[in-house]
Amino acid sequence: MDISLDKKTSTEASIKVKLKESDYQPNVTEKVKEYARKANIKGFRPGKVPASLIKKMYGKSIMVEEVNNLLSKSLTDYIKGENIQIIGEPLPDQDKAANIDWENQKEFEFDYDIGLVDDFKYDISNKQKVKSYQIELDDKTMEETLTNIKKQFGEVTNPDEAEEGDGFFGEIKENEGDLTNQALINWEDLAKKEQKNFLKLKPSDSIELDPKKSFKDEHTVSHILNVSREKATELNSKLTFTVKNINRTTPAELNQELFDKVFGKDAIKTEEEFLNKVRETVEGNYSKETDYFLDQSVKDLLIEKTKIEIPTEFLKKWLLISNEGKVTIEDIEKEFDEYVKSLKWDLIKNKIAQDVEIKVENEEVVDKAKSLILQQLGGAGAAEQLKDHMDGFADNYLKAENGQNYMKLYSEVRDEKILDHIKESVTISEKKVGLEEFKKIVA
Repeated sequence: MDISLDKKTSTEASIKVKLKESDYQPNVTEKVKEYARKANIKGFRPGKVPASLIKKMYGKSIMVEEVNNLLSKSLTDYIKGENIQIIGEPLPDQDKAANIDWENQKEFEFDYDIGLVDDFKYDISNKQKVKSYQIELDDKTMEETLTNIKKQFGEVTNPDEAEEGDGFFGEIKENEGDLTNQALINWEDLAKKEQKNFLKLKPSDSIELDPKKSFKDEHTVSHILNVSREKATELNSKLTFTVKNINRTTPAELNQELFDKVFGKDAIKTEEEFLNKVRETVEGNYSKETDYFLDQSVKDLLIEKTKIEIPTEFLKKWLLISNEGKVTIEDIEKEFDEYVKSLKWDLIKNKIAQDVEIKVENEEVVDKAKSLILQQLGGAGAAEQLKDHMDGFADNYLKAENGQNYMKLYSEVRDEKILDHIKESVTISEKKVGLEEFKKIVA
């Protein structure tokens, strides 16, 4: 066997594999004998089928299979042994492979195109600067939050006639089509010009709606009709909504009863404590969004600042072939920039992990699984009740899906450790912002 590399550019190369009969024939002979031992052919006792008959019947397919097996293993071993950093997978020369004469040829030659990762350098020194944001609730957002809490824990009644702010449960139908759904329409779901038409409505009343004008946006139409966003956008037929119930919520008072409902019995004693706790909780929830945005900013910075040559044409070809007809070249062109960004981040983080020897211990993966399970079962409040069962829960979860859950969490822990290392190395400046300002920054 002869394997050689022809490097055309820093990111593109080809590998040529030459096979002689002596490379694959021993495996073919052994496989023929194995077939002969197991074959069940009329006229021959089990295990007594002549090898010559097996060779005549299956010789070609056995040879093709063994040559391909040898090729795959040899190619993988060569790439690994020569420490060739490839992108994607080797792509065989299909035209050359199609012209092989499997009946008569004894020696074979195969060509593969490969995409290479040229050596690159990254910089995670304190010269690299990233902004981190901390959201502070302004008075407007705090007031909206309190209004929502009072409404959430308020008293719901079903009056006989609608007023401003009510919600409406009923059946919505497409006038010229088959769409129908049981829907809850909130006052806020309606376009401002439509809201006045819902005043004075009573149970069993019907009202005609225009899907393009009666609601605040297409997402609302999609939700109310329980259809896709695309389907909601395409709707041209008017809708008829028949009221079954009118829902009116009387907001809860800011008192001890509300404090207990929101944070637990006697956890909060005064209005000041309640307001501080609400602010702390909401800002804590938003911190997850700011943490995520910081991580994305770190990734974007490194992708932008790290020069990595990518074999563009090879990548597009590999994506098209490897997805086996599931995507078109137009799909690939549309998503290619995002794919390249993701690819570059994978290359950068893997190199950092190798350089600083980031390791993930089994205990860290188990702890991650326990944390995930607790979030799903009620958070920290459930920890004490479930402490005697957590090891079993975690073990079952990590073994599920043929070990895929374990590998997923392993990757998450590894990625978190890589990002933590980067954030400890670069310069991060913190800035306090209001919620609306943060939304604009993200947008």
